[in-house]
Parts: sequence; C-alpha cells; structure tokens
Amino acid sequence: MKPFIATFIAGITAIAFACKTKPVIVQPSFYFWKSNNYGLSDAERKYLDTLNIQKLYVKFFEVAPDPVFGNAPIAKTSLHISKWDSINAEIIPVVFIKNEIFLHVSKAGLDSLADNLFFLVNKITEEKIVTTSNEIQLDCDWTATTKEQYFYLLKSLKRLSQKTISVTLRLYPYKYPEKMGVPPVDKATLMCYNLVNALQNEGINSILDLDELKRYMGQQKKYPVRLDIALPVYSWMLVYQNEQFMGPISQQDNSLLDMLTPLNKLWYEVSRDTVVDNYYLRSGDKIKFETITPDILQQAAIIVKQNTILSDSVTVSLFHLDEQKLSNYSYEILHNVFTAFSE
Repeated sequence: MKPFIATFIAGITAIAFACKTKPVIVQPSFYFWKSNNYGLSDAERKYLDTLNIQKLYVKFFEVAPDPVFGNAPIAKTSLHISKWDSINAEIIPVVFIKNEIFLHVSKAGLDSLADNLFFLVNKITEEKIVTTSNEIQLDCDWTATTKEQYFYLLKSLKRLSQKTISVTLRLYPYKYPEKMGVPPVDKATLMCYNLVNALQNEGINSILDLDELKRYMGQQKKYPVRLDIALPVYSWMLVYQNEQFMGPISQQDNSLLDMLTPLNKLWYEVSRDTVVDNYYLRSGDKIKFETITPDILQQAAIIVKQNTILSDSVTVSLFHLDEQKLSNYSYEILHNVFTAFSE
C-alpha cells in the first residue's frame, strides 16, 4: 500500500473513531407536571440536588377549546412551589395545547393566541418564579391535518417572544417527518414513551414497550431539528368495570396492590371493594397496571442513545418529578440513565 494512501485511510479511521467516541455533555432534567396545588416535597427537592438537575420543565397552563372564551389559555396549576429561588435548576415554562384548537382557527386567531400565551407565561414567571429562562416549550400532539396551523403558531410565538422555542416530539412524527412535517423551532424533545394506544393494545405496556421502541428507532438518522430526549418514570392503573374502560388512576396508593389478584403480565383483579382516587372499585373489577421497571428504563436509554444522532450537548429529561413514582428507582439507577447518553 502506498504511504499516502495508508496515511489517508489511517486519518479517516481516526476521525471516524473520534466521532463515534466523542462524549456528549448531558444536562439532566425533570418534567414537573402536577395539576393541583402541589409543591415540591423534601424528597423531590433531594432528587434535584442529588442528581444535579440543571433544568426543570414546568407545565404552566393548558390551551383547550372553550365554548365561551374560544381557544383560551387555562391555568391548570397554581404553581404553589415555595422558594423558587432555592431551586438551582433552570425553570422552563411548558404550555400544553390540545390539538383540537387547530381544527377551526384563522391566522389572526393564531396570532392572538400566541400573544396571549406569551403574556400569560410572562405573568406567571414574574409572579411565581425568580429564575427565568430564555426558552418556552409547547407540548402538542399535532396531526398531518393540523401541522400547518400549529407550525404557524410556533413561528408567531417566536417572532413575538424572541426566545428559544422548543416542542415535544412524539416518535411517530420523528419517524415520518415527510408526512407529519418538521416543526419550525430551535429544538425538540423526543418523548420516548406512550408508544401505543392503551385501550387497543391490552397485552402491551402502553407507556413503554421496548419492542415498540425499537420499531420506531430501527435505523440511526439525523432529525432536521436539534434533539433532546425524554424518558418515562411514572406508572398508572387503568380501571375497567364490566369490561368498560372507566379511566386511569394516576395517584394510586401503593396499598391498593395488596387488594389486587394477578391475572397475567399486566392485568389484575380487585379482590375487595375500596375507594381510590375518586374511583369506587368493586370486587371483580379489572386493573391494567402499567409501570416502568428500572431494567426497562435503562434498556430504553441505551436503545435511544444507539439510534439517535445527538448534538455535543443534550438535555435528558425524566417524566416526571413525583416522589411516589420515583421511589421505584434508586439514585444510582437514575444517574445511570442520564450518564448512558454521555458514553
């Protein structure tokens, strides 16, 4: 082999190896998604400190169609968290938007909505929070038929705020950008959970199934927008009475597990009457209990890391900051999930 050819190949190999092994700077983060008058518990504050959480994505309010006020922002949480200034993490406002508002709305209506969103974000920030952020995130499950309206709102909010605008990105639009479009934003958080319909897939964990995750991430590709990552650390129970779905129990008491008789992998039967989370459960009712084990969480992190092209710096978020849900994981497990993206 000629010397210059050998040198060229060696150089290319070295570059490829360096690119492959180049460490990623991980910014650990949580979502804070409680919709009642909750504050941070001492245990939740400890998670922030112990895991060196640098960002906290907080749901400020929701936007939903209203028969009286139209597409109006609605504050679903009063953000009663004392001493925001004692939280070292950067607080990032998140606005949840129901897709229905884009079905019948004009550009003028979207401009007005962007103005209202920005006003309310600023109002809540000034009243509740000392630490401000230069980022606003919108959370919406847009569809192929509403993408143009949603993307227009994103552009309008960007022009108005002059802030970093980010969005949540589900795996379907991530895999099919040619169909679902690419949001005109600075970055997107890839939400690696809620992969299947819980009511239509009785035998699959709808929060996170590793086989489903692999189907969406079967080949490594570069998404047109810079990506951050979010993984689930929550569970819920889906209540069925007389074979009819009644709703989810999200804030379940762990003592309920003592009243359930296992039927198969995900399903349980209520063994005696009880009341939980405003549900009157009767003996014989069925419960689909979906949770994410530490092993599944860590495997999911590896799958996502191996199949996404990330920037030199990536925010990895866990959904969501809740003392009860996080009690299923050790600090070490959560730390390993974050560091999996830096290796």
